[in-house]
Amino acid sequence: MDSGLDTRRIVHPTERIVTGRLVRLLDGYTREVRIGQPVLVAVLAAAAFAALPALLLRSLFSTGGGGTRRRWKELKQGPEYLVTPVRLRNTAGQLCEVELHGHLPQSALHPADQVQLTLRPQRDPELPPRIERIVNLTTGQLLTPRTATLWSHLGPPLLLQAVLGALLLAGVTACSALT
Repeated sequence: MDSGLDTRRIVHPTERIVTGRLVRLLDGYTREVRIGQPVLVAVLAAAAFAALPALLLRSLFSTGGGGTRRRWKELKQGPEYLVTPVRLRNTAGQLCEVELHGHLPQSALHPADQVQLTLRPQRDPELPPRIERIVNLTTGQLLTPRTATLWSHLGPPLLLQAVLGALLLAGVTACSALT
């Protein structure tokens, strides 16, 4: 542990934009994105509706095969993303702690870099605010960390199948309403 940092004087900034000098990037850990069950059920139901015609054709012609599907347990468990606590000294001389969610190139930030951070408060008020955007004033780089989302976790094939299923369901509903 770094004895030069007095942990009693570390504050969580309340401003939206903070300018300061980067002191230290602490060791990162992973946190899981929460997946809402109703959203997951709706996406899977729409995807299953789109898969019905393909399932019927496959059973008629018994082609076998088929792709590997992820199980409910795997889909329900959200993706993990990297959380890196960052300490910086703001222009008022206070030691501040914020969180960086996602990945950045290793050469993007170094201790003693002058940075301007755009922050967003987290849902849990006990957690420090998370970094939305970084302007490294030393190198002139604009950095935006990206994390995994529900949509990236489900993947384009499943989402495309769900959209196709929703359109197919809307078409069947419209045809049945007209007759």
